[in-house]
Amino acid sequence: MTRLSSLAGRLAMAVLVGGTVLLAGCHRGATKEQVAALESKGQFDTVIKAYKGGQFLIDGAVLSALDTGSHFAYLKEVGKLPKTVLLVPSDDYSIRKEHLQYLARMQLDYGFVAYYDKKGTLVQINPEETKTRRLEDYHGPAKMDDQMKGKDAAGSSMEDRSQGY
Repeated sequence: MTRLSSLAGRLAMAVLVGGTVLLAGCHRGATKEQVAALESKGQFDTVIKAYKGGQFLIDGAVLSALDTGSHFAYLKEVGKLPKTVLLVPSDDYSIRKEHLQYLARMQLDYGFVAYYDKKGTLVQINPEETKTRRLEDYHGPAKMDDQMKGKDAAGSSMEDRSQGY
């Protein structure tokens, strides 16, 4: 009797472990290329993320393209310039054309090789094919005071103009 219960227990445990492994493999929902891209991130010296307005996210800090270039200039100066850089989309923002253009410019300026994640496939940025863009600071949209809304550049409102002021 004990032999039957231990055999049934072992069989149940094997089915449980096999089912868990099977479900864990299906749960990821990623294709083989995406898995390969995620696993290859460790092969790059630096991984940066794309952020809004052509900005980059490096080690948790949001940097404009100009500041990112300055960051790589500093790394070159201290002898720690990476040989390979990977650009990935951040949680909220995808990789845009301007990110690739800025990174192509930095690739020419500092001599590293840059790659980006294009829907799970790693693609090398070719500065000769990608139109490079001059590095620039980020300028967000200008905010207008509530007092200035509805007024022209001279500071007069639409009502003042209709009354001849």
